[in-house]
Amino acid sequence: MSDELVEVKRQFGHRARLALTPTQIRLMDDQAHAARTTWNLLHDWWTMLAKDRRFLATADAAIRQARKEIDWLAALPAQAAQAVLKAYFQAWKNCWDGRAEAPNFKSRIRSLMSVDIPQGRDLNITRVHRRWGMVNIPKIGRVRFRWTKDLPVGKQANADNRITGARLVKDALGWHISFRVQTLETTPALHTGPEVGIDAGVNLPLALSDGNHQDHSRPAYTSEGKADRDKWLNPEEKAKLLRLEQRAAQRKTHRKPGEKTSRRLRHTYDQIKQLRATATRRAVDWQHKTTTAIAKQYGTVVVEHLQITNMVKSARGTVQEPGRNVARKSGLNRSISQEAWGRTMTMLTYKTARYGGTLHKVPAPGTSRRCSLCGFSTPGSRETQALFVCKNIGCGWSGNADWNAARNIHHLYRMGHALIPAAGRAVVRRAKRVKPAAAR
Repeated sequence: MSDELVEVKRQFGHRARLALTPTQIRLMDDQAHAARTTWNLLHDWWTMLAKDRRFLATADAAIRQARKEIDWLAALPAQAAQAVLKAYFQAWKNCWDGRAEAPNFKSRIRSLMSVDIPQGRDLNITRVHRRWGMVNIPKIGRVRFRWTKDLPVGKQANADNRITGARLVKDALGWHISFRVQTLETTPALHTGPEVGIDAGVNLPLALSDGNHQDHSRPAYTSEGKADRDKWLNPEEKAKLLRLEQRAAQRKTHRKPGEKTSRRLRHTYDQIKQLRATATRRAVDWQHKTTTAIAKQYGTVVVEHLQITNMVKSARGTVQEPGRNVARKSGLNRSISQEAWGRTMTMLTYKTARYGGTLHKVPAPGTSRRCSLCGFSTPGSRETQALFVCKNIGCGWSGNADWNAARNIHHLYRMGHALIPAAGRAVVRRAKRVKPAAAR
Protein backbone atom coordinates (compact mmCIF):
# COMPACT_ATOMS: atom_id res chain seq x y z
CA MET A 1 0.00 0.00 0.00
CA SER A 2 1.41 3.40 -0.98
CA ASP A 3 2.13 5.92 1.76
CA GLU A 4 2.19 8.89 -0.60
CA LEU A 5 0.11 11.84 0.53
CA VAL A 6 -2.62 12.91 -1.87
CA GLU A 7 -3.62 16.53 -2.18
CA VAL A 8 -7.31 17.31 -2.51
CA LYS A 9 -9.27 20.52 -2.83
CA ARG A 10 -11.33 21.56 0.15
CA GLN A 11 -13.90 24.32 0.29
CA PHE A 12 -15.02 25.94 3.51
CA GLY A 13 -16.43 29.20 4.75
CA HIS A 14 -15.11 31.74 7.22
CA ARG A 15 -17.33 34.36 8.82
CA ALA A 16 -16.05 37.69 10.14
CA ARG A 17 -17.73 40.75 11.63
CA LEU A 18 -17.70 43.98 9.66
CA ALA A 19 -16.98 47.41 11.18
CA LEU A 20 -19.30 49.74 9.27
CA THR A 21 -20.14 53.41 9.50
CA PRO A 22 -23.82 54.46 9.70
CA THR A 23 -23.71 55.49 6.02
CA GLN A 24 -22.30 52.12 4.97
CA ILE A 25 -24.92 50.30 7.03
CA ARG A 26 -27.68 52.21 5.25
CA LEU A 27 -26.19 51.42 1.83
CA MET A 28 -25.87 47.71 2.66
CA ASP A 29 -29.44 47.63 3.93
CA ASP A 30 -30.56 49.14 0.61
CA GLN A 31 -28.69 46.43 -1.29
CA ALA A 32 -30.23 43.68 0.83
CA HIS A 33 -33.75 45.02 0.32
CA ALA A 34 -33.09 45.30 -3.42
CA ALA A 35 -31.90 41.67 -3.50
CA ARG A 36 -35.01 40.51 -1.65
CA THR A 37 -37.26 42.49 -4.00
CA THR A 38 -35.46 41.02 -7.01
CA TRP A 39 -36.19 37.54 -5.68
CA ASN A 40 -39.88 38.40 -5.18
CA LEU A 41 -40.16 39.89 -8.67
CA LEU A 42 -38.57 36.78 -10.12
CA HIS A 43 -41.02 34.63 -8.21
CA ASP A 44 -44.00 36.61 -9.51
CA TRP A 45 -42.60 36.48 -13.04
CA TRP A 46 -42.11 32.71 -12.77
CA THR A 47 -45.56 31.91 -11.38
CA MET A 48 -47.47 34.15 -13.82
CA LEU A 49 -45.60 33.25 -16.99
CA ALA A 50 -46.50 30.24 -19.11
CA LYS A 51 -44.31 27.17 -18.68
CA ASP A 52 -43.05 27.26 -22.28
CA ARG A 53 -41.71 30.80 -21.77
CA ARG A 54 -39.69 30.24 -18.62
CA PHE A 55 -36.07 30.52 -19.73
CA LEU A 56 -32.94 31.76 -18.04
CA ALA A 57 -32.24 34.26 -20.80
CA THR A 58 -35.78 35.69 -20.53
CA ALA A 59 -35.42 36.08 -16.76
CA ASP A 60 -32.04 37.76 -17.21
CA ALA A 61 -33.52 40.26 -19.65
CA ALA A 62 -36.39 40.98 -17.24
CA ILE A 63 -33.96 41.71 -14.39
CA ARG A 64 -31.90 44.06 -16.57
CA GLN A 65 -35.01 45.93 -17.62
CA ALA A 66 -36.24 46.20 -14.01
CA ARG A 67 -32.89 47.64 -12.84
CA LYS A 68 -33.15 50.30 -15.55
CA GLU A 69 -36.73 51.31 -14.80
CA ILE A 70 -36.66 51.11 -10.97
CA ASP A 71 -34.02 53.40 -9.52
CA TRP A 72 -33.63 51.81 -6.09
CA LEU A 73 -33.14 48.34 -7.61
CA ALA A 74 -29.94 49.69 -9.18
CA ALA A 75 -28.46 49.92 -5.66
CA LEU A 76 -27.81 46.19 -5.99
CA PRO A 77 -24.66 45.44 -8.05
CA ALA A 78 -25.26 43.68 -11.36
CA GLN A 79 -23.30 40.58 -10.33
CA ALA A 80 -25.30 40.31 -7.10
CA ALA A 81 -28.51 40.47 -9.12
CA GLN A 82 -27.23 37.64 -11.32
CA ALA A 83 -26.47 35.65 -8.16
CA VAL A 84 -30.11 36.10 -7.06
CA LEU A 85 -31.26 34.74 -10.43
CA LYS A 86 -28.91 31.77 -10.16
CA ALA A 87 -30.03 31.02 -6.60
CA TYR A 88 -33.69 31.16 -7.61
CA PHE A 89 -33.27 28.68 -10.46
CA GLN A 90 -31.20 26.41 -8.20
CA ALA A 91 -34.02 26.49 -5.63
CA TRP A 92 -36.42 25.13 -8.24
CA LYS A 93 -33.93 22.41 -9.22
CA ASN A 94 -33.67 21.37 -5.56
CA CYS A 95 -37.46 21.25 -5.41
CA TRP A 96 -37.71 19.08 -8.52
CA ASP A 97 -35.07 16.70 -7.17
CA GLY A 98 -36.95 16.36 -3.87
CA ARG A 99 -34.25 17.98 -1.75
CA ALA A 100 -36.26 21.02 -0.65
CA GLU A 101 -39.64 22.71 -0.79
CA ALA A 102 -40.66 25.03 -3.60
CA PRO A 103 -39.26 28.59 -3.35
CA ASN A 104 -41.68 31.14 -1.97
CA PHE A 105 -42.16 34.85 -1.37
CA LYS A 106 -39.57 36.44 0.95
CA SER A 107 -41.09 38.55 3.69
CA ARG A 108 -39.43 41.80 4.75
CA ILE A 109 -39.58 40.87 8.43
CA ARG A 110 -38.87 37.13 8.45
CA SER A 111 -36.36 36.78 5.61
CA LEU A 112 -32.61 36.97 6.19
CA MET A 113 -30.97 40.10 4.81
CA SER A 114 -28.05 39.06 2.60
CA VAL A 115 -26.14 40.09 -0.52
CA ASP A 116 -23.89 37.83 -2.57
CA ILE A 117 -20.47 38.79 -4.00
CA PRO A 118 -19.82 36.03 -6.55
CA GLN A 119 -16.38 37.17 -7.76
CA GLY A 120 -13.51 36.78 -5.32
CA ARG A 121 -11.22 39.06 -7.31
CA ASP A 122 -13.48 42.04 -6.53
CA LEU A 123 -12.81 41.75 -2.79
CA ASN A 124 -9.15 42.88 -2.83
CA ILE A 125 -8.50 41.68 0.73
CA THR A 126 -5.52 43.05 2.65
CA ARG A 127 -4.37 42.65 6.23
CA VAL A 128 -3.61 45.95 7.90
CA HIS A 129 -3.35 44.94 11.54
CA ARG A 130 -3.04 41.91 13.75
CA ARG A 131 -6.77 42.03 14.43
CA TRP A 132 -8.16 43.83 11.39
CA GLY A 133 -8.33 43.40 7.65
CA MET A 134 -9.77 45.43 4.79
CA VAL A 135 -12.13 44.22 2.08
CA ASN A 136 -13.65 45.96 -0.92
CA ILE A 137 -17.44 45.68 -1.17
CA PRO A 138 -19.06 46.72 -4.47
CA LYS A 139 -20.84 50.10 -4.25
CA ILE A 140 -19.83 50.40 -0.57
CA GLY A 141 -16.06 50.86 -0.65
CA ARG A 142 -13.29 49.70 1.66
CA VAL A 143 -14.58 48.16 4.89
CA ARG A 144 -12.76 46.82 7.94
CA PHE A 145 -13.43 43.31 9.24
CA ARG A 146 -12.19 41.27 12.19
CA TRP A 147 -9.16 39.14 11.22
CA THR A 148 -9.55 35.91 13.21
CA LYS A 149 -8.24 33.39 10.66
CA ASP A 150 -5.41 33.41 8.13
CA LEU A 151 -6.84 33.73 4.63
CA PRO A 152 -5.10 32.97 1.31
CA VAL A 153 -4.59 36.55 0.16
CA GLY A 154 -1.71 38.44 -1.44
CA LYS A 155 1.33 36.30 -2.17
CA GLN A 156 -0.29 33.28 -0.50
CA ALA A 157 -3.10 33.22 -3.06
CA ASN A 158 -2.83 31.07 -6.20
CA ALA A 159 -5.03 28.95 -8.45
CA ASP A 160 -5.48 26.28 -5.75
CA ASN A 161 -5.55 28.46 -2.63
CA ARG A 162 -7.80 31.45 -3.01
CA ILE A 163 -11.05 33.12 -2.02
CA THR A 164 -13.70 32.40 -4.63
CA GLY A 165 -16.38 34.79 -3.34
CA ALA A 166 -18.23 36.05 -0.31
CA ARG A 167 -21.67 36.72 1.07
CA LEU A 168 -22.84 39.59 3.26
CA VAL A 169 -25.25 38.51 5.99
CA LYS A 170 -27.01 40.56 8.64
CA ASP A 171 -28.15 39.17 11.98
CA ALA A 172 -29.12 40.67 15.32
CA LEU A 173 -25.50 41.64 16.03
CA GLY A 174 -24.92 43.48 12.74
CA TRP A 175 -23.45 42.83 9.32
CA HIS A 176 -20.97 40.01 8.71
CA ILE A 177 -19.07 38.73 5.71
CA SER A 178 -18.74 35.01 4.93
CA PHE A 179 -15.76 34.20 2.71
CA ARG A 180 -15.83 31.18 0.40
CA VAL A 181 -12.33 29.73 0.64
CA GLN A 182 -10.81 27.06 -1.59
CA THR A 183 -7.59 25.39 -0.47
CA LEU A 184 -5.42 22.47 -1.54
CA GLU A 185 -4.72 20.19 1.41
CA THR A 186 -3.09 16.83 1.87
CA THR A 187 -5.26 13.94 2.95
CA PRO A 188 -4.75 13.33 6.68
CA ALA A 189 -3.09 10.17 7.92
CA LEU A 190 -5.30 7.50 9.45
CA HIS A 191 -6.16 8.41 13.03
CA THR A 192 -5.07 5.61 15.35
CA GLY A 193 -6.81 6.96 18.43
CA PRO A 194 -9.25 5.01 20.61
CA GLU A 195 -12.92 4.32 19.93
CA VAL A 196 -15.70 6.11 21.76
CA GLY A 197 -19.48 6.05 21.82
CA ILE A 198 -21.32 9.35 22.26
CA ASP A 199 -24.86 9.94 23.43
CA ALA A 200 -26.45 13.38 23.02
CA GLY A 201 -28.69 14.34 25.93
CA VAL A 202 -30.38 17.24 27.66
CA ASN A 203 -29.00 16.99 31.20
CA LEU A 204 -25.59 15.88 29.95
CA PRO A 205 -24.97 17.41 26.50
CA LEU A 206 -22.43 14.82 25.31
CA ALA A 207 -21.91 11.63 27.32
CA LEU A 208 -18.89 9.57 26.28
CA SER A 209 -18.58 5.85 26.83
CA ASP A 210 -15.15 6.20 28.48
CA GLY A 211 -16.49 8.66 31.06
CA ASN A 212 -14.89 11.75 29.50
CA HIS A 213 -18.21 13.62 29.45
CA GLN A 214 -18.54 17.07 27.89
CA ASP A 215 -20.73 19.47 29.85
CA HIS A 216 -21.75 23.11 29.45
CA SER A 217 -20.82 23.84 33.08
CA ARG A 218 -24.22 25.51 33.24
CA PRO A 219 -27.35 24.07 34.90
CA ALA A 220 -29.88 22.83 32.35
CA TYR A 221 -32.85 23.56 34.65
CA THR A 222 -33.88 26.47 36.81
CA SER A 223 -34.56 26.35 40.55
CA GLU A 224 -38.25 25.74 39.75
CA GLY A 225 -37.38 22.57 37.80
CA LYS A 226 -38.08 24.07 34.36
CA ALA A 227 -35.71 23.97 31.40
CA ASP A 228 -33.48 27.04 31.43
CA ARG A 229 -33.87 28.57 27.99
CA ASP A 230 -31.33 31.29 28.75
CA LYS A 231 -28.59 29.18 30.33
CA TRP A 232 -25.95 30.69 28.05
CA LEU A 233 -26.55 34.14 29.55
CA ASN A 234 -25.02 35.37 32.80
CA PRO A 235 -27.26 36.62 35.66
CA GLU A 236 -26.95 40.28 34.61
CA GLU A 237 -27.94 39.45 31.04
CA LYS A 238 -30.85 37.32 32.24
CA ALA A 239 -32.13 40.19 34.36
CA LYS A 240 -31.82 42.57 31.41
CA LEU A 241 -33.66 40.12 29.15
CA LEU A 242 -36.49 39.83 31.66
CA ARG A 243 -36.83 43.62 31.84
CA LEU A 244 -36.88 43.90 28.06
CA GLU A 245 -39.52 41.18 27.68
CA GLN A 246 -41.70 42.86 30.31
CA ARG A 247 -41.25 46.22 28.60
CA ALA A 248 -42.16 44.72 25.22
CA ALA A 249 -45.28 43.07 26.66
CA GLN A 250 -46.35 46.34 28.26
CA ARG A 251 -45.85 48.38 25.09
CA LYS A 252 -47.62 45.74 23.03
CA THR A 253 -50.78 46.12 25.13
CA HIS A 254 -51.03 49.80 24.09
CA ARG A 255 -50.97 48.95 20.38
CA LYS A 256 -54.40 48.94 18.78
CA PRO A 257 -55.47 46.11 16.41
CA GLY A 258 -54.07 46.75 12.94
CA GLU A 259 -51.75 49.51 14.13
CA LYS A 260 -48.09 49.43 13.08
CA THR A 261 -45.40 48.54 15.58
CA SER A 262 -43.92 51.65 17.17
CA ARG A 263 -40.24 52.51 16.89
CA ARG A 264 -39.77 52.02 20.63
CA LEU A 265 -41.26 48.53 20.50
CA ARG A 266 -39.12 47.61 17.49
CA HIS A 267 -36.05 48.87 19.34
CA THR A 268 -36.97 46.68 22.33
CA TYR A 269 -37.38 43.69 20.03
CA ASP A 270 -33.93 44.38 18.55
CA GLN A 271 -32.36 44.41 22.02
CA ILE A 272 -34.00 41.05 22.80
CA LYS A 273 -32.70 39.62 19.51
CA GLN A 274 -29.18 40.77 20.35
CA LEU A 275 -29.21 38.91 23.66
CA ARG A 276 -30.63 35.80 22.00
CA ALA A 277 -27.95 36.01 19.30
CA THR A 278 -25.25 36.31 21.95
CA ALA A 279 -26.50 33.14 23.65
CA THR A 280 -26.59 31.29 20.32
CA ARG A 281 -23.02 32.31 19.53
CA ARG A 282 -21.79 31.02 22.85
CA ALA A 283 -23.54 27.70 22.25
CA VAL A 284 -22.04 27.36 18.75
CA ASP A 285 -18.60 28.28 20.10
CA TRP A 286 -18.89 25.51 22.70
CA GLN A 287 -19.93 23.03 20.01
CA HIS A 288 -16.98 23.92 17.78
CA LYS A 289 -14.41 23.63 20.56
CA THR A 290 -15.88 20.40 21.95
CA THR A 291 -16.22 18.61 18.61
CA THR A 292 -12.69 19.65 17.59
CA ALA A 293 -11.27 18.21 20.82
CA ILE A 294 -13.19 14.94 20.29
CA ALA A 295 -12.05 14.63 16.66
CA LYS A 296 -8.41 15.17 17.68
CA GLN A 297 -8.51 12.67 20.55
CA TYR A 298 -10.54 9.76 19.12
CA GLY A 299 -10.00 7.85 15.89
CA THR A 300 -13.46 6.25 15.75
CA VAL A 301 -16.56 8.09 16.92
CA VAL A 302 -19.89 6.27 17.19
CA VAL A 303 -23.21 8.12 17.53
CA GLU A 304 -26.90 7.32 17.29
CA HIS A 305 -28.82 7.63 14.06
CA LEU A 306 -31.42 10.05 15.40
CA GLN A 307 -34.57 11.25 13.64
CA ILE A 308 -34.59 14.62 15.38
CA THR A 309 -37.53 15.96 13.36
CA ASN A 310 -39.73 13.14 14.65
CA MET A 311 -38.43 13.53 18.20
CA VAL A 312 -39.55 17.16 18.50
CA LYS A 313 -43.06 16.68 17.15
CA SER A 314 -45.84 18.11 19.26
CA ALA A 315 -47.90 15.84 21.52
CA ARG A 316 -50.95 18.09 21.38
CA GLY A 317 -52.99 15.61 19.34
CA THR A 318 -56.39 16.46 17.91
CA VAL A 319 -59.71 17.65 19.30
CA GLN A 320 -61.11 14.13 19.19
CA GLU A 321 -57.95 12.54 20.63
CA PRO A 322 -56.06 15.13 22.70
CA GLY A 323 -52.52 14.36 23.76
CA ARG A 324 -51.20 13.72 27.25
CA ASN A 325 -48.46 15.56 29.12
CA VAL A 326 -48.46 18.21 26.39
CA ALA A 327 -46.70 20.88 28.48
CA ARG A 328 -44.00 18.45 29.59
CA LYS A 329 -43.40 17.28 26.01
CA SER A 330 -43.25 20.88 24.83
CA GLY A 331 -40.54 21.65 27.37
CA LEU A 332 -38.58 18.58 26.26
CA ASN A 333 -38.90 19.63 22.62
CA ARG A 334 -37.55 23.10 23.44
CA SER A 335 -34.60 21.58 25.30
CA ILE A 336 -33.79 19.27 22.39
CA SER A 337 -33.99 22.12 19.89
CA GLN A 338 -31.79 24.32 22.07
CA GLU A 339 -29.08 21.65 22.29
CA ALA A 340 -28.96 21.51 18.44
CA TRP A 341 -27.97 17.85 18.21
CA GLY A 342 -28.05 17.94 14.41
CA ARG A 343 -25.49 20.74 14.29
CA THR A 344 -23.24 18.85 16.69
CA MET A 345 -23.37 15.71 14.54
CA THR A 346 -22.63 17.73 11.41
CA MET A 347 -19.55 19.21 13.06
CA LEU A 348 -18.39 15.78 14.21
CA THR A 349 -18.87 14.39 10.70
CA TYR A 350 -16.58 16.77 8.85
CA LYS A 351 -14.08 17.24 11.68
CA THR A 352 -13.44 13.52 12.16
CA ALA A 353 -12.81 13.27 8.40
CA ARG A 354 -10.47 16.27 8.56
CA TYR A 355 -8.32 14.66 11.25
CA GLY A 356 -8.26 11.19 9.66
CA GLY A 357 -10.91 9.57 11.85
CA THR A 358 -14.24 7.97 11.04
CA LEU A 359 -17.73 8.55 12.32
CA HIS A 360 -20.26 5.72 12.43
CA LYS A 361 -23.95 5.65 13.25
CA VAL A 362 -25.80 2.85 15.01
CA PRO A 363 -29.56 2.25 15.37
CA ALA A 364 -31.04 4.36 18.16
CA PRO A 365 -33.93 2.19 19.50
CA GLY A 366 -33.25 0.66 22.92
CA THR A 367 -29.94 2.34 23.70
CA SER A 368 -31.39 4.37 26.61
CA ARG A 369 -33.45 1.49 28.10
CA ARG A 370 -30.91 -1.33 27.90
CA CYS A 371 -28.48 -2.00 30.74
CA SER A 372 -24.92 -1.61 29.54
CA LEU A 373 -23.66 -4.21 32.05
CA CYS A 374 -26.04 -7.15 31.75
CA GLY A 375 -27.68 -6.26 28.43
CA PHE A 376 -31.31 -6.67 29.59
CA SER A 377 -34.11 -4.15 29.06
CA THR A 378 -36.41 -4.21 32.04
CA PRO A 379 -39.38 -1.83 32.53
CA GLY A 380 -38.77 1.14 34.79
CA SER A 381 -34.97 0.97 34.69
CA ARG A 382 -34.69 4.62 33.77
CA GLU A 383 -36.12 6.11 36.94
CA THR A 384 -35.49 9.76 36.00
CA GLN A 385 -34.11 11.71 33.09
CA ALA A 386 -30.60 11.42 34.56
CA LEU A 387 -30.65 8.17 36.61
CA PHE A 388 -30.60 4.61 35.30
CA VAL A 389 -31.04 1.69 37.73
CA CYS A 390 -31.14 -1.83 36.30
CA LYS A 391 -34.11 -3.80 37.66
CA ASN A 392 -32.68 -7.14 36.60
CA ILE A 393 -32.18 -9.49 39.56
CA GLY A 394 -28.48 -10.13 40.06
CA CYS A 395 -27.34 -6.96 38.29
CA GLY A 396 -28.57 -3.75 39.94
CA TRP A 397 -26.14 -1.51 38.05
CA SER A 398 -26.87 2.19 38.49
CA GLY A 399 -25.39 5.31 36.97
CA ASN A 400 -26.01 8.23 34.70
CA ALA A 401 -28.61 7.38 32.07
CA ASP A 402 -26.76 9.17 29.26
CA TRP A 403 -23.51 7.41 30.13
CA ASN A 404 -25.36 4.08 30.05
CA ALA A 405 -26.66 4.92 26.57
CA ALA A 406 -23.17 5.90 25.38
CA ARG A 407 -21.80 2.54 26.51
CA ASN A 408 -24.60 0.77 24.65
CA ILE A 409 -23.85 2.79 21.50
CA HIS A 410 -20.19 1.78 21.63
CA HIS A 411 -21.19 -1.86 22.24
CA LEU A 412 -23.47 -1.89 19.19
CA TYR A 413 -20.60 -0.72 17.00
CA ARG A 414 -18.24 -3.38 18.35
CA MET A 415 -20.90 -6.03 17.69
CA GLY A 416 -21.10 -4.98 14.03
CA HIS A 417 -24.43 -3.11 14.06
CA ALA A 418 -23.03 0.13 12.61
CA LEU A 419 -24.69 1.75 9.64
CA ILE A 420 -22.84 3.22 6.64
CA PRO A 421 -19.88 5.35 7.80
CA ALA A 422 -20.91 8.99 7.71
CA ALA A 423 -17.54 10.77 7.80
CA GLY A 424 -16.61 12.46 4.57
CA ARG A 425 -19.74 11.37 2.68
CA ALA A 426 -22.43 13.62 1.27
CA VAL A 427 -26.03 12.85 2.18
CA VAL A 428 -28.35 12.89 -0.85
CA ARG A 429 -32.04 13.18 -0.14
CA ARG A 430 -34.45 11.49 -2.54
CA ALA A 431 -37.97 12.44 -3.41
CA LYS A 432 -40.72 10.74 -1.42
CA ARG A 433 -42.18 9.17 -4.54
CA VAL A 434 -38.85 7.67 -5.62
CA LYS A 435 -38.16 4.18 -4.26
CA PRO A 436 -34.74 3.34 -2.82
CA ALA A 437 -32.35 1.37 -4.99
CA ALA A 438 -32.88 -1.81 -2.97
CA ALA A 439 -36.65 -1.77 -3.66
CA ARG A 440 -36.51 -1.16 -7.41
